[in-house]
Amino acid sequence: MLTSIITVCYNSEKTIERTMESVLSQTVPPYEYIIIDGKSTDGTLDRIEAMRSRFSEKGIRLILTSEEDEGIYDAMNKGIDKASGDIIGIINSDDYYEPEAVEVMEDTFAKTGCDLAFADIRMHMTSGVTFIKKARVRKYTTSRDWNHPTQFVSAEIYKKYRFKCRDISDDMDLYFRIKRAGYKIVAVNRVLANFTMGGVSSRIPLSQVKERIMRRYRIYRENGYSRAYIFECVAFELIKFILS
Repeated sequence: MLTSIITVCYNSEKTIERTMESVLSQTVPPYEYIIIDGKSTDGTLDRIEAMRSRFSEKGIRLILTSEEDEGIYDAMNKGIDKASGDIIGIINSDDYYEPEAVEVMEDTFAKTGCDLAFADIRMHMTSGVTFIKKARVRKYTTSRDWNHPTQFVSAEIYKKYRFKCRDISDDMDLYFRIKRAGYKIVAVNRVLANFTMGGVSSRIPLSQVKERIMRRYRIYRENGYSRAYIFECVAFELIKFILS
């Protein structure tokens, strides 16, 4: 089984090395590492190139593209287009994997025959406090159980489903569409990635809370869930606002 890892970045010179180190440190190296850069103007590209030889030594193909894009999910779609692995993981440049992430996910796909898998994640608040967000798959669907930085998807599924490039909740929408279609999804109760709060998805001005609630609610409704999910959306966004 071959694994492709994708990282999208823009002006990430302060964090990109940590993300790349987490890919290099995998107990089972991925087949390839694809970095889609949004034409950074800082030292991001220099830092990536400085580590290229280490990927070569590990036998990991490093593919780097730097060009303007139409947002983070457009960049992710570009990365998926370039991927040649059997399964694909996406880790952003503010986040990083635990060393066994690829090994555990390859084993999970091989043993369960799943189409998509995700795991527990360690959340890092700007205050230095950390907590674990658990992964679960249950009949009552909620994004509170799902962790995108830990998600791996079969390449076959990505041939059918791509990010719509509408807004910052596109990853949630894609997960819901795959789940609604009845594909096999597995939750792994083991921390496989670390998420740094304070990025684009977790910086929430009070003026945007209502908009984010309605955007999240729209995704639930578009994917066939009841109007009662408005309460889920309100609670989720208020908690994110408080934590941010």
